[in-house]
Amino acid sequence: MTEATVEATSRTLDVPGAILTYDVRRNEASNEPVLMLIGSPMGAAGFGTLARHFTDRTVVTYDPRGVERSRKTDESAESTPEEHADDLHRLISATGTRPVDLFATSGGAVNALELVARHPEQIRLLVAHEPPAVQVLPDREAVLAAAANIHDTYLRSGVGPAMAKFIALASHEGPVPADFANQAPPDPAMFGLPTEDDGSRNDPLLGQNWNSGMHYQPDFHALRAAPTRIVMAVGATSGGTLANRAGAVVAERLGSKPVIFPGGHGGFLGGEYGQTEEPDAFAAKLREVLSNRP
Repeated sequence: MTEATVEATSRTLDVPGAILTYDVRRNEASNEPVLMLIGSPMGAAGFGTLARHFTDRTVVTYDPRGVERSRKTDESAESTPEEHADDLHRLISATGTRPVDLFATSGGAVNALELVARHPEQIRLLVAHEPPAVQVLPDREAVLAAAANIHDTYLRSGVGPAMAKFIALASHEGPVPADFANQAPPDPAMFGLPTEDDGSRNDPLLGQNWNSGMHYQPDFHALRAAPTRIVMAVGATSGGTLANRAGAVVAERLGSKPVIFPGGHGGFLGGEYGQTEEPDAFAAKLREVLSNRP
């Protein structure tokens, strides 16, 4: 499909504790299910390039609660995968009654697995790309220790030092050593991150989703019983990293093998957030998976 542009219409939806903003790129002539593209904490802005490859379908993107245009209205600092899944359930209900096809990446894939466990009737096909479901990993105790250290660093020193440690953990290849949390921290400046603490503690990843996401355990019984076709996806160039390994284990637990997608964790990015991977090849692979109906 030749890349084209379809104007997005922005809408809002009131949900418990938040006002979500979502975008609809509508194709009135399409008979295909709505295609939703989601991440977390990444919002709709990350899917501009990928959405342009699917102008033959209606495409919906959104900003998760507490991210970019979606405002939290409660006072809780933490959001859980269960809460995000309920947001998605309400969003799908607002867009129509037919089951949707859902591409979900990173934390969005964790939230999507919980959505399928709770509301499988709403999802025809889920492509879950590199969910950081660390509880399924054999080295989860070391990962959780590193995650706790990252959160403590965030509360103590702010986003720059904590994000530097996060990048080191997320990009580490292979099992995480037991002493990983005690290793010398990377310099935030190496990643273009701030070295001074501005006092804010409202980062969507480190402040809002971190603890609950790290401790999320997929409901494999519900997922195996769901009528939804679940395709686990991992990146061709991110082998050995935490989210890639977790995606492969989830696939195994569901009795399947992961599908290899071009690029790495952000393989679909085409300049969003200053990152460009392999968006054309990624979109072609996604179209192939969407079209491969058993």
